[in-house]
Amino acid sequence: MALAIQAPAKLNRFLAVLGRRADGFHELELVTTVLEGVADLTDSLEGEPAPELTLAITGPMGEGLVADESNLVIKAWRLLEEAAQRPLPATLRLEKRIPHGAGLGGGSSDAAAALRLGNQLFALGLQEGELLRMAGRLGSDVPLFLLGGTVLGLGRGERVFPLRPVPLEPLLLAHPGLHVSTPSVYRALQDVGYPFPEALASQPGGTAPPWRNDLTGAALWVCPPLAEVRDALRDTGGEPLLCGSGSCWAARYDTVQARDAAAGRISGERPDWGLWRV
Repeated sequence: MALAIQAPAKLNRFLAVLGRRADGFHELELVTTVLEGVADLTDSLEGEPAPELTLAITGPMGEGLVADESNLVIKAWRLLEEAAQRPLPATLRLEKRIPHGAGLGGGSSDAAAALRLGNQLFALGLQEGELLRMAGRLGSDVPLFLLGGTVLGLGRGERVFPLRPVPLEPLLLAHPGLHVSTPSVYRALQDVGYPFPEALASQPGGTAPPWRNDLTGAALWVCPPLAEVRDALRDTGGEPLLCGSGSCWAARYDTVQARDAAAGRISGERPDWGLWRV
């Protein structure tokens, strides 16, 4: 019997880069909201037991993705097999709706979905703590998708803590179809510097964090055309924020009407961009 797990995108409302660590990674502080319930920004991973492990990738954002051992879904599955100490042969089908290289965490979300899917499909009985440790081995963003909701991330982002829900303003996400390499953005920090080497001050529970992304300057250094998206959103009265290391931008608006008017204007001017209302 087939089982399906949803893999939503995420939005970093606050991303502080606090410096470079001795291990080469960067010390981060993140406040992230998992965008549950946004169908057009949610991947789906379906699986059922089979004679051997296979992965098929479909969907509007699946072009160019490979289904080999480098795929995070397969990497997550191998960790499950390591924990189970046996093969877990299955037919996996991944439908991609989250754009790749957009800063929305699509690959990480798919990996978290794979951990949940395999654990349930083969009744492995792995507890949440063990899944979180496995998720941390896969990548810094993977653990937050296991928690869902609003999450505080520390360290590389892999140390996660649930927060009280923080309501989102009316948002418009714009993706110009560009791919920005996350490692290249972090390397560029050495050239552009750290804009705000300060952590988030203590705030009352449920308070919205600052609208901030310390990777913005480095991402614009690596991919200057990103500025066109930022400026287009500003011209509609939105307050843009780069999603992760890019290339998607999220702009917040005072009202739903203002957000929808902005979406109509930008879709007319740039029909080649992906637009999502959140």
